[in-house]
Amino acid sequence: MEPAVKLRRASYADWPVLSPLWRAVVAAGDTYFYAPDTPESVAAAFWMPGDPAETWLAEDLNMGVLGTYLLKPNQIGLGDHVANAGFMVDPVVRGRGIGRQLGEHCLARAAELGYRAIQFNAVVANNAIALALWRSLGFVIVGTVPKAFRHHQLGEIDIHIMHRFL
Repeated sequence: MEPAVKLRRASYADWPVLSPLWRAVVAAGDTYFYAPDTPESVAAAFWMPGDPAETWLAEDLNMGVLGTYLLKPNQIGLGDHVANAGFMVDPVVRGRGIGRQLGEHCLARAAELGYRAIQFNAVVANNAIALALWRSLGFVIVGTVPKAFRHHQLGEIDIHIMHRFL
């Protein structure tokens, strides 16, 4: 049975239920630059930075937090019309459309907030599932940074910068 997923905006008080997902994704060492031993307070500050950023949760009544995304300006000042976003999905429910649901919601939310585009600064080049999802949602690779990510198994690999107008 597929989870009945509800999306809602998270508050800092949600960190205790979000932290296990954040830790599991970061510990895998294959998609995020965060160190697996990041202190709890630092991890919370990264993923729950406060306004103008928004953190969202995908939850199931029985299974808890299944995914999350962070939406924020990519730059300050004259670059704050372009958003940046990061996504995490619980490995247990990958392949069930949670990432797509989060991605579609994020695109709509970014447009509501007045962003003109979204830029992903670091999609790890071997993350075929994420690359396929983002391409299907209209993102294109606008640049590649060679050997910028130290993958836990593959060593130094490329990252892609992806972009989409809203």
